[in-house]
Amino acid sequence: MKQAFFYTSIVLLIFTAGCKKDTFITSKDARVLFSIDTLRFDTVFTTTGSVTQLFKIRNGNNQKLKIDNISLQGGANSVFRINADGITGPAIKNIELAANDSIFVFVTVTINSTSAPVPFILRDSIGIEYNGNKNFVQLEAWGQNAHFLRNVKLTANTVWTNDLPYVILGGLLVDTFATLTIQKGCRIYLHADAPLLVDGSLRVKGEKEEGSRVYFNGDRPDYPYNEYPAAWPGIYFRGNSKDNVLQYAVVRNAYQGLVAQEPSVNANPKLTLSNCIIDNIYDAGLYAIATSVNATNCLISNCGKNVQLVYGGNYTFVHCTMPTVSNNYITHKDPVLYISNYVQAGGTIFTANLSAMFTNCIMWADNGTAENEVVTAKQGATTFSVGFTNCLWKVKTAPLNSTVTAIINNQNPQFDSINVAKNFYDFRLKTGSPAINTGIATGTTTDLDGNPRSTVQPDLGAYEKQ
Repeated sequence: MKQAFFYTSIVLLIFTAGCKKDTFITSKDARVLFSIDTLRFDTVFTTTGSVTQLFKIRNGNNQKLKIDNISLQGGANSVFRINADGITGPAIKNIELAANDSIFVFVTVTINSTSAPVPFILRDSIGIEYNGNKNFVQLEAWGQNAHFLRNVKLTANTVWTNDLPYVILGGLLVDTFATLTIQKGCRIYLHADAPLLVDGSLRVKGEKEEGSRVYFNGDRPDYPYNEYPAAWPGIYFRGNSKDNVLQYAVVRNAYQGLVAQEPSVNANPKLTLSNCIIDNIYDAGLYAIATSVNATNCLISNCGKNVQLVYGGNYTFVHCTMPTVSNNYITHKDPVLYISNYVQAGGTIFTANLSAMFTNCIMWADNGTAENEVVTAKQGATTFSVGFTNCLWKVKTAPLNSTVTAIINNQNPQFDSINVAKNFYDFRLKTGSPAINTGIATGTTTDLDGNPRSTVQPDLGAYEKQ
């Protein structure tokens, strides 16, 4: 009899526990967790489309929970839209959450154009009601009006000023006889389908202060998209292009940064770079094909292939830093600098004359697989003149067919601060760096920051230790 009572009790206990899980918790003290209290959207450009983020609601109880209502407090007139459990708002009712289960709430924002020349803020909130409680998740979006250009061809000389950002959709072409001049402080944001093609001339007139530089970037400045390489195609200087000058320009997050091809049509370099930054590029930061480039005080960093000079050409690099550190977005496996006098097409090798000179430069990488960070490749009997003077590099075998003078080999340049986990890279020099006071005079009197540079024994690379 006692044994029968024992088994009956066990069955009743199991049955009661099962029933408890199948019933709704109705206590006002029910434990409900929210993954955030405020959902923030960084700058969203007006009229370019919508941006979606999400947060999570978790039932922290051992019983089911009914969420009576998830609703936008701004109702149907809100710039925000919500979706939960596949149901679209502005109000979503009677959502059942199993014990210890979660639900995602998706929030989308679309911002209409205004005449505001500066970023503006829009707010709303989502109310979550259950068991007589009402909690809120705050919504905050920064909107920015802009000049929007879709599939535009510039056929006349054009000047962009820093009144609003420029958002390029579908691509922009600077025609053969046109010059696009971009004044200091301009921000140019390019969509994933939007290359900047230059058949004429591009003049970028940035200045040394952070707010006065000219920035080229993808059109998703919100995290994490603002850290992704290959967010937009890049800037391409094509065959007829000439007299391109970029001063204090910052090019980030492209598939290819700057691509220049074919010889200059006059005595000037096809591309002159002064105090420029090319960073976080998926493929080549600077890709030059049988052309001419002069670069001074430039940082070309964290690219799949920092600098590629192929099929000959004429190149001068002075006080340039070319570093790459393998990270979550870029796996370093190619040399930071590759130089050749040829290309191969259809089984045929084509060669051209090559002149490339590097003075007071740094070529370095960490956490990668490339043994030699500087590689030269020669074919045929065309002119092959490559020289390195007072440079610091990381190589196992010195580049072939090159003149090498006063090289610092395989000594860590000791950059100021590298934090891969936080995606933070400061390629200025620490005190004690072997690159300090080991350059030769070149007539370059300032560095990439616009700070004074020693004219007797300058530091190597783009930055002078102050």
